[in-house]
Amino acid sequence: MTVDSPAIGKTALHNVRVFDGHGLTEPTTVVIDGAVIGTDAGGAEGIDGHGAILLPGLIDAHVHLSGIESLDRLAAHGVTTALDMTTWPPERLAALRDRPGTTDIRSAGTPIIGEGGLHAQIPGMAEHAVIHGPDEAEAMVAERAAAGSDYIKLMLEAPGEGGPDEASAKAVVAAAHAQELRIVAHAASLGAYTLALDVGADIVTHVPADGQLPAEDVRRMAAEHRVAAPTLVMMQGIAKALGMLGFADCLASVATLHAAGVPVLAGSDANSEPGVPYQPPHGDSLHRELELLVTAGLSAAAALRAATTLPAQHFGLPDRGAIAPGMRADLVLLEGDPLADIHATRAITRVWCGGIAHV
Repeated sequence: MTVDSPAIGKTALHNVRVFDGHGLTEPTTVVIDGAVIGTDAGGAEGIDGHGAILLPGLIDAHVHLSGIESLDRLAAHGVTTALDMTTWPPERLAALRDRPGTTDIRSAGTPIIGEGGLHAQIPGMAEHAVIHGPDEAEAMVAERAAAGSDYIKLMLEAPGEGGPDEASAKAVVAAAHAQELRIVAHAASLGAYTLALDVGADIVTHVPADGQLPAEDVRRMAAEHRVAAPTLVMMQGIAKALGMLGFADCLASVATLHAAGVPVLAGSDANSEPGVPYQPPHGDSLHRELELLVTAGLSAAAALRAATTLPAQHFGLPDRGAIAPGMRADLVLLEGDPLADIHATRAITRVWCGGIAHV
């Protein structure tokens, strides 16, 4: 790759093949003009990609953050947007948002949980997160909206397992939808997954570890336009850590969801929290998630969409997920061809976050 005549604020990537959501374009020029994709290469620094592949910045649809080092690892692995599903305490999250030149964070803020679930044991969380009945839902959602939550995380368990009861969960969904906020439901068991459907969750994260999704739940996911974020890398890690045999069911569930036309998003559940059965590493684990999605039966192109166009669409981020004029300049330059071998997403040579090269 060669570079010539630098100019401030504008970079022209010449001779790159762009992933357009389905395949690769012929070699073309992509202009980074400030924070967005531009059209005029005049006066730009020129970089010759020599036919390399340019992806939209990757979006991890399920992370938990720690310190600034987690942002650095995400960006270094081409993850230019991360959808946080709870970073505790809130002050830690606030310190990581709105940092130019690294991964852009959107977050659920504090989740809504039941009195008996595992999350109620996190020090300090129960006081702020436990819902005791439907009458608390509106205020809890309003509090999160005022604090800047981009969506609401609802921690569901199978009935009787300590999560919010059905009436409370339905009230949370209604309150969130009244404020035009999406509901992301944690559902890692068959009972919790069905409950997520019954209460009206928009996005269901995880897949059951205790059996394959029944055909009726798959049918409902498709018919009711729900979205799946299966976090296969986390489910595999938990299965290994706890000696469980259910990961084949997780793969089969994803295969049936995808075959039914349910949008499947790539989310790693990356975290570094003590006491969690498995801690997928930030950044690297999203690439592993893409590989597992292909193992489950998605094409390489579908797996790439799961980390680009689809999370942008289903989390209301119209300025990213694709490479086109006016879009946010989140870009990943690769040496290999991920459509031929999904492992090539790891062969990253350069990353831009909002038009700023990550180094």
